[in-house]
Amino acid sequence: MDVTADPLFLLRERTSMKWRSFPADVLPLFVAESDFPLAEPVQDALAAAVRRSDTGYVAPVNDLGAAFAGFAGRRWGWQVDPEQVTTTTDVSVAIVETLRMLIRPGDRVVITPPVYPPFFDLVPEAGGVVHAVPLLSGQTGWSLDLDGLERAFQAGLRCVLLCNPHNPVGHPHTVEDLTALAGLAAQHGVTVISDEVHAPLTYADADFTPYLTVSPAAADHGVCVTSASKAWNLAGLKCALIVTAGERMRAELAALPQEVSWRTSQFGLIAGIAAFRDGEPWLDGVLAALDGNRRRLTLLLDAQLPGVGYRPPGAGYLAWLDLRSLGWGDDPALIALERARVALSPGPMFGEPGRGFARLNFGCSPEVLAEAVSRLAAA
Repeated sequence: MDVTADPLFLLRERTSMKWRSFPADVLPLFVAESDFPLAEPVQDALAAAVRRSDTGYVAPVNDLGAAFAGFAGRRWGWQVDPEQVTTTTDVSVAIVETLRMLIRPGDRVVITPPVYPPFFDLVPEAGGVVHAVPLLSGQTGWSLDLDGLERAFQAGLRCVLLCNPHNPVGHPHTVEDLTALAGLAAQHGVTVISDEVHAPLTYADADFTPYLTVSPAAADHGVCVTSASKAWNLAGLKCALIVTAGERMRAELAALPQEVSWRTSQFGLIAGIAAFRDGEPWLDGVLAALDGNRRRLTLLLDAQLPGVGYRPPGAGYLAWLDLRSLGWGDDPALIALERARVALSPGPMFGEPGRGFARLNFGCSPEVLAEAVSRLAAA
């Protein structure tokens, strides 16, 4: 089915963060909210819940695990046990609460910058200390620094917070990298928490591999945290999943406080079930629109900003732009906002490798994307 982004005059009626953080003359291409209308199955499920006044607490036994298992099986061939799916508020809460079960206060936790900025805060919130092992960037693309990870494990680190597909670069980690990581983790007694929230947005020319599927070792020591929030634009409805695949991690997370699951939003649960169960035709339409935009961005930059570095992502609607050739300093998003009235996510927020970079959200209409690049070029 065809899915197109809403026009600007409708978008500016929204009251979410994306549309209320800047004046009306700014094109907001920063936070990871998309501009597409809600999928009809999600709209219908939420409207039906309102009509029946279904606004109470979430039921302790519900259909979200089964809905996600069906989606994961169809999309990735991943056989998820619905009994090993727990829900909570959002992916960030899922990460913090899982970390609290797996680390002791003061333990160091590996992250791989440039990476989703809240990772730098979620680790200390759970009592840990951030230890950065940056991604490697080469001619053929991005990869995990397996040697750096092994050195970290040898130094005593016992947990990795992985982002797969990786935000902000849109890289689904290869099965080879994930298998190697799982082997190292098993060898050194390391647990891996894999944030896979962008996985449903993987393009046809890329491959997403769920971490828990790469080996028995990964299933034994790994945890997946995910949500329908990014793919179906449901972040404000507050519902995420914590998924395990082995008995050891199931037992570890059985000790999670009951409140972790009680914090799930009823509307988020209802919307997530509808998305995973009935939202794939809409998702495929969105992916077709996003695929056009990621390719369009290449053409726009080549024509108007040829010095800007950009690798089309394999997943998601976020573009990691190397703006160092413009001479706009460590945080070029400041200049983009001031001179071009385009709001981008500041590169330094993603860690030291983000200096001179910015993240652009192309989950918008082709017209908005073209206008944003034109403004940046004029600046």
